[in-house]
Amino acid sequence: MIVPGGFAEHGIGGAKDLPLPPELAIVGAVAALAVSFGVLALAWREPRYDGKPDGPVRGRPAPGWLSAVVASSGWHVAMRTIGLLFFGFGAFAAVFGQDLLTNPVFGMFYVWWWVGLPVASLLLGPVWRAVSPVRTINALVARVSGGDPERGVFAYSPRAGYWPAALGLLAFVWIELVYTHGTELGPVRLWCALYVAVMLIGGTLFGNTFYEHADPFEVYSTLVSKLSVWAQDADRTLLVRSPLANLSTVEPKPGLVAVVATLFGSTAFDSFRDSTPWVKFIQSSDTSSYLLNNLALVGFCVAVGLVFVAGTTSTGVEPGTRRLALPDQFAHSIVPIVAGYIVAHYLSYLVEVGQQTLIQASDPLSDGSNWFGTAGWSVSYWISYHPTGLATTKVLAVVLGHVVGVVAAHDRALTLLPARHRITGQLPLLLAMVAFTIGGLYLLFAA
Repeated sequence: MIVPGGFAEHGIGGAKDLPLPPELAIVGAVAALAVSFGVLALAWREPRYDGKPDGPVRGRPAPGWLSAVVASSGWHVAMRTIGLLFFGFGAFAAVFGQDLLTNPVFGMFYVWWWVGLPVASLLLGPVWRAVSPVRTINALVARVSGGDPERGVFAYSPRAGYWPAALGLLAFVWIELVYTHGTELGPVRLWCALYVAVMLIGGTLFGNTFYEHADPFEVYSTLVSKLSVWAQDADRTLLVRSPLANLSTVEPKPGLVAVVATLFGSTAFDSFRDSTPWVKFIQSSDTSSYLLNNLALVGFCVAVGLVFVAGTTSTGVEPGTRRLALPDQFAHSIVPIVAGYIVAHYLSYLVEVGQQTLIQASDPLSDGSNWFGTAGWSVSYWISYHPTGLATTKVLAVVLGHVVGVVAAHDRALTLLPARHRITGQLPLLLAMVAFTIGGLYLLFAA
């Protein structure tokens, strides 16, 4: 798609952007996974993050002053205010700005929100939960009406789990990757309006539990934040944990596999749709390219989910354990893979188009204004001027994400699987991750 600033595509630049032999990268990545699994099988015999006799992983307290600041009401008010200011500015640009690609709302929507949010969550923790404007509006309405934002009219069904969030994520990647008018102001404005309406109605009906499970951006941000070093106790004490320990605290609930499959599958499709074989197929087919892209997007997400379910259920289980419950139990191991692909696929896009959006933010009405003094700035393309370093970073991000995923899955297997299947039972999942690695790196080079 055409993005703000005149970029013809986003994410990966393709083979010209990756001056590394693809065969070498793929072989090296698969070898890294195999070696990692071998080392884990020999040296990691007991679970380190699950099933401990002293209970859940805690971590160590952060410095007292930092914990006090984060737990203070002033901090929470500041974060809510920042979220409302960004929301208000975006709404202003969407309603009163011109339908031009220089309107900063496109960059705020596709770059800052979609790509910047998980990166910020990876570094700082669950950012969207702290700044979410829909949470803030719901809390303000509850305060005025004398209600409790934590409790809604109805109890949120445990069966619903993360399924609403998965549908919301699919709706976003659809308008970003498939919808032919995704760079027109009207559809983006309508999408945001529907998102806000659904979130506010859901919060009213089900309380803040709805946002934890159904807000696609909060679920996305919270999942990625599990790879950060930050966590909080029930008493809001700020903790410092290792990313693996933090990752093990992801709650396995219905729809979790659908969420990670949508995130991973849509990113893979974003690469695939720019690949030469797919472009040639689209051009030579009598079927509508719009229909084919819709089918391919859904197909990629479903395929990732099916491969993962097959890899996690093809093992022995303890008596009384539901085999179909295993995918959600292991789904946290896909989160580092998703994070790796965020870096590999969107790194240059975030850095360069993110700068362009900041420049455009000074002129939200496209009338030559310079509200924030950034209109005269220029984009630095230093990251694209170092293609070898960029290529190495992307490949390492993919490989590291898969290796961390293998470690997380191994630790969970030591808790869930019977003793005789603790190693052999992981082999189908390892094969699934090898398939993800090969496919992901192939698309990275082929796009």
